[in-house]
Amino acid sequence: MPITVGHDTAKTRKTLSVGGKSIAYYSIPAAEAAGLGDFSRLPVALKVVLENMLRFEDGKTVDLDDIRAFADWAKNGGKGNRELAYRPARVLMQDFTGVPAVVDLAAMRDGIKALGGDAQKINPLNPVDLVIDHSVMIDEFGNPRAFQMNVDREYERNMERYQFLKWGQKAFNNFRVVPPGTGICHQVNLEYLAQTVWSDVDQHGEEVAYPDTLVGTDSHTTMVNGVAVLGWGVGGIEAEAAMLGQPISMLIPEVVGFKLTGAMTEGTTATDLVLRVTQLLREKGVVGKFVEFYGDGLDHLPLADRATIGNMSPEFGATCAFFPVDDETLRYLRQTGRDEDRIALVEAYARENGMWRTPDYDPVYTDTLELDMGTIVPAISGPKRPQDYTTLDKAAESFYDVVSEFRGIDTTDEARDMASEGDGITTYNDPRKTVEVEGEDYTLRDGSVVIASITSCTNTSNPYVMIGAGLVARKARDLGLDSKPWVKTSLAPGSQVVSHYLEAAGLQEDLDAIGFNLVGYGCTTCIGNSGPLQKEISEAIAKGDLVATSVLSGNRNFEGRISPDVRANYLASPPLVVAYALAGDMNINIAEDPIAKTPDGKDVYLKDIWPTQKEIAEIVERTVTREAFRSKYADVFKGDDKWQGVETTDSETYDWPATSTYVQNPPYFRDMGMEPGTIENIEGARVLAVLGDMVTTDHISPAGSFKESTPAGKYLIERQVQPRDFNSYGSRRGNHEIMMRGTFANIRIRNEMLDGVEGGYTLGPDGEQTTIFDAAMAYQDQGTPLVIFGGEQYGAGSSRDWAAKGTNLLGVKAVIAESFERIHRSNLVGMGVIPFEFTGGDTRKTLGLTGQETVAIKRLDNVTPQQEVPCTLNDADGTEKTITLKCRIDTAIEKEYVEHGGVLHYVLRDLAKSA
Repeated sequence: MPITVGHDTAKTRKTLSVGGKSIAYYSIPAAEAAGLGDFSRLPVALKVVLENMLRFEDGKTVDLDDIRAFADWAKNGGKGNRELAYRPARVLMQDFTGVPAVVDLAAMRDGIKALGGDAQKINPLNPVDLVIDHSVMIDEFGNPRAFQMNVDREYERNMERYQFLKWGQKAFNNFRVVPPGTGICHQVNLEYLAQTVWSDVDQHGEEVAYPDTLVGTDSHTTMVNGVAVLGWGVGGIEAEAAMLGQPISMLIPEVVGFKLTGAMTEGTTATDLVLRVTQLLREKGVVGKFVEFYGDGLDHLPLADRATIGNMSPEFGATCAFFPVDDETLRYLRQTGRDEDRIALVEAYARENGMWRTPDYDPVYTDTLELDMGTIVPAISGPKRPQDYTTLDKAAESFYDVVSEFRGIDTTDEARDMASEGDGITTYNDPRKTVEVEGEDYTLRDGSVVIASITSCTNTSNPYVMIGAGLVARKARDLGLDSKPWVKTSLAPGSQVVSHYLEAAGLQEDLDAIGFNLVGYGCTTCIGNSGPLQKEISEAIAKGDLVATSVLSGNRNFEGRISPDVRANYLASPPLVVAYALAGDMNINIAEDPIAKTPDGKDVYLKDIWPTQKEIAEIVERTVTREAFRSKYADVFKGDDKWQGVETTDSETYDWPATSTYVQNPPYFRDMGMEPGTIENIEGARVLAVLGDMVTTDHISPAGSFKESTPAGKYLIERQVQPRDFNSYGSRRGNHEIMMRGTFANIRIRNEMLDGVEGGYTLGPDGEQTTIFDAAMAYQDQGTPLVIFGGEQYGAGSSRDWAAKGTNLLGVKAVIAESFERIHRSNLVGMGVIPFEFTGGDTRKTLGLTGQETVAIKRLDNVTPQQEVPCTLNDADGTEKTITLKCRIDTAIEKEYVEHGGVLHYVLRDLAKSA
């Protein structure tokens, strides 16, 4: 399908000659020459957005004032507030978020037919790639059978979902599926799908070059920023609107410049760098902002390291973490098998349109900060937030404080000093406990590492740290070391290319020898698919109420995410994951103390098994080849025999199976009329939950496993699904009945309406404690609207549309918090739930909220974007308070979305009318 662009103005549409061929493009220098403003000192990240405005300028959705606003932004020192209609080139999905998106599209086909429209109107207008990477679970590990057994189990669990996705691939235009066992979506995107400069034929039959841009239904879409592709995560709701031709409404963002100088030193890794960057940017405060990296330090930063930084944008809260095009970009594109014609186009386009990083690159930024990479030291982050940065030499000491906090013990300096003198078990006032494991010849204690996982797109995309992990395993094996028997070890690469170079270097054999066998290609532990621990280990942890730990090379370590048995989770580089598996204990200072003993009793230190940068570089140079990438991605959409054997129907609309517990027709469009409603004042609302700071989308809508005692478990038991076949919340996102029951059901969420209770509980209409789902249904039966109160950074973390969908389906009309993370705020609006922020220093604490209040919010019937409105709180004793809230409907189009009941309703009505 040809792309449609706006006005073909002779002033900005130019022709570029590359390799003897001509291609059209929209020129930023030409826009300057036409008198539209001075764009010379714009950050490259904003030039990409500016080019989008030039290409789609039509005098309506995008006009010349939108273009001039970029020059004003630069004049005003990186400040601006103009609303833009931005159109990304493509959409990326993974299966956890992609399945519900395809469910919504299928439901929209039913909905448009009910409105008298044409089902074929519901088709992606932009290319959509869905990569199945979130479904494999680590049931089997530590042996040569692990990979095949986990794959077989994956297909057993997920056949309904895979049949549905195959139907979608047939039914929808512009929609491709990358089958299971290929890799993680962000790594496949970085290594294969991304082009840096895209080209396509427009409606006039002429080929046009433009920056590769995308949005993805996973927050780590930002990984591709490392290869100069502007992309970020959105909720599935917003992505669906984008693929159906709706522009993304956004304000011209602030851009924080992060200057990197110096070079990494011996013994440090990209993971150490990104954990420090995450800490610094969280302290800086970059939520909703672009971050762009510049400085001569980039001359020494491989693209794999840049991608590692870009990947963790959600962890430091930025919309993106962008790296401009330079020689390193071209080197990576060549190494990963891109065509030479494409590489030549990238260079010519970037140089011609002012998107090439030169030695004197120094644009206008809203704000800046700087880091000398020579100061980076080995580090980990934990126990429950990516920004909880700890240098490796302080990790054991800080874990003592972690256990003390879990135990509720205030330890004195004297007690801390005494505890550090002994073995960490018998010293004075030590909060740590030890428990015997039934049937085993070892004990567990607080700090025992029970999961060590090389996993996630963040680091497995980086050959330097993966080869480094393999070399640590080799050196450990040579010394006769092995992982501790209580550690569940796993290796889940982000793409098959990783296995190719580990095998080519002979390092996979070394990893296998100490338990890091291949378990699958996918996200695994990082998204909670760590699988069950050995039964006796799980029971010992529960018996002692131990603070068991995990160490993973991922990007997320939120509470309750990694495993229900593990309370403290640490992010670390792949080589350190191997080291902690050998040590088996977070109480050991692995930076300085022995981590293990050889069979003949000699102490082994980390320095004894740590590879040099030269050793790593030599193997990377020899094994990470262009031919490997081209070979592994040659049939990327074909899949294995199992995928080819998945059978599905061939129909325009989906024949929803009534008995399916994975895929159900959602209720969003039932009985929907052609005309929208109005935004109504909220009257007589009750409080469903009062939540604290940094409540993540994992707290709101967990992705991991659940028990039969939960509302979701009971739902499945009633349908004769046995607990071993429950799978996970993430895999069942195509069934709204499961997801409603899982909303606010994280085992570690704390509702401040209850005293010291963990899990998804609240007070029902009768004042008795019950599950949040049951309370919400009881309130719905009474016709009572609901509100949620929260603290700072509400909705941090994954771009999880079900965190908003579930909130909506529970009957919540408003979420009132101190601040919101970008994606979740947008998702709430996209589902018709209004976000509000406290003003004037008010918080849930200063107001003394108990959750017993009745809430009313006025002036919503004619509200304008970001308007302040009055909110009345009536206590149970009759006391009344009136406070002022800021409505976080941020733009005019967002107001229309809420009036329609959500963005999908808006799009559906628009398409039905156009038919």
